[in-house]
Amino acid sequence: MALVRGRSDSALQGLISGSLDLDKIEYLKRDAFMCGVNYGDIDVDRLLNSLTVVDDPDGRGRAVGLYEKGLSALESLLFAKYQMYRNVYWHHAVRSATAMYKRLVDGALRAGSLSAETLAAYTDEGLLYELARRAPSQLLSALRERRLYKRVFECPAAELPAGRGEWIADDRALVVAVEDQLAREVGLSAGEILLDYPVKTQMLGLNIPVLRRNGSVRRLTAEGWEGAINLPTLSEELYRSARWLRVFACRPVDVSRDAIVRLATLPADEVRERLASRSLLGA
Repeated sequence: MALVRGRSDSALQGLISGSLDLDKIEYLKRDAFMCGVNYGDIDVDRLLNSLTVVDDPDGRGRAVGLYEKGLSALESLLFAKYQMYRNVYWHHAVRSATAMYKRLVDGALRAGSLSAETLAAYTDEGLLYELARRAPSQLLSALRERRLYKRVFECPAAELPAGRGEWIADDRALVVAVEDQLAREVGLSAGEILLDYPVKTQMLGLNIPVLRRNGSVRRLTAEGWEGAINLPTLSEELYRSARWLRVFACRPVDVSRDAIVRLATLPADEVRERLASRSLLGA
């Protein structure tokens, strides 16, 4: 029970929750299989055979680590994770459905149709059923019938200044206000245009001790390791190629690419100022 709760001092805790826990190894292959794609190609046997228990180099006792010979198998796991983000988790159809779902839940919470305390008790489908009973809407019908909103704008993160646009991922209240104002400016109703910029997760997050061939133990982290995996550079480049800023709408509308990019790269406070002036797409 202590292992399951993450409170155990056992070295095996790393197999339940850690950089190389069994769920991280399994869910990529399962998701790839269920989606009918071959992106989850991981050398699982070599990876598992390379696991060992070592003395933590930071003095934290015994911990699950990796033989140095398993670094190539670890790289296969990291690239499989990147490919799944790029081609499945952050695919435009998935992101459209996600944006629609988030808008539905947000609206239901604001309207009092749902409470935050009971939200976690529902499955995805169960929540949609409950929303259909309590707060039916055109957006809900479109999502349940898989009439997903289409892209009217998209831009890869690589074309945006570093660190800009994060308010779209982090500030939900501001995003909803911007969506509604954009809808008014292009002739749509509230909830008929949606912004999406995936939260910058730890796609290649890593923190694991490695038993080197000379018998020493070194921790491999997101700071990288010369001669092994240059994670800081690799992670940022993969993020910028897989992550896209998108605008979805219920029907085709014309939006200015330059105006959307300009809006997205503004600081959140300046976006609020534009909201107050009721002009987001203007110069």
